[in-house]
Amino acid sequence: MRKPIIAGNWKMYKTLSEAKEFVEEVKGLVPDADKVDSVICAPALYLQQLVASTESSSLQIGAQTMHEEKEGAFTGEISAAQLAGIKVNYVIIGHSERRQYFNETDQSVNKKVHAAFENGLTPIMCVGETLEQRENGETGSVVEAQVEAGLAGLSEQQAGQLVIAYEPIWAIGTGKTATAQDANEVCGIIRNKVASLFNDGIAQQVRIQYGGSVKPANIEELLGMEHIDGALVGGASLETDSFVKLLEAGSHA
Repeated sequence: MRKPIIAGNWKMYKTLSEAKEFVEEVKGLVPDADKVDSVICAPALYLQQLVASTESSSLQIGAQTMHEEKEGAFTGEISAAQLAGIKVNYVIIGHSERRQYFNETDQSVNKKVHAAFENGLTPIMCVGETLEQRENGETGSVVEAQVEAGLAGLSEQQAGQLVIAYEPIWAIGTGKTATAQDANEVCGIIRNKVASLFNDGIAQQVRIQYGGSVKPANIEELLGMEHIDGALVGGASLETDSFVKLLEAGSHA
């Protein structure tokens, strides 16, 4: 039985005071960690303070991106070692917005996944197709290629610990959501690809999230699907009430 993981991705929202207020409201309402992994991926500016404020809580803090190199002349970037040094737990890697606006590639995603594991971080590796690719019937091949490239060179242990987020690009921030059946079908494709790269045991271990306009109204149906083990949530993670409802749904999945 795979433990669900609900991760909120705040993107470039909230001031520090708003972030701290949110965490103070939510951290006492988070379900037990043995039922669901509850994660907030906050702007980098706030990570250290949020880690400190959730130290005795089941709420975990993640970063939204990182650089693949250990150190160097990369102005404005943050390394995995720096994130690990402030006790961040998770890091989102290869989000579609990073791929689209910041030129991240399957190859850079793979380097970041390796760097995350080398520093004790759990990567949430994102994959997904565009609307054009979906309409052309390329969803399966696109997602499989992203998974294969992203997991290249990982050990079986690392692959089993990885979180993969399937986020159809056409459903992010648009209000459109893949049906639970469609999302489950693609998550099944991802799981089968992991099995072909490693083995069925690892494929059954890896957790696969769905991301794309997830909200309290559709989370239970999504989590009821065989291959969906959680959600990577944007807008619905910005309000305390909706985020807590998502966590509660995850704890009952």
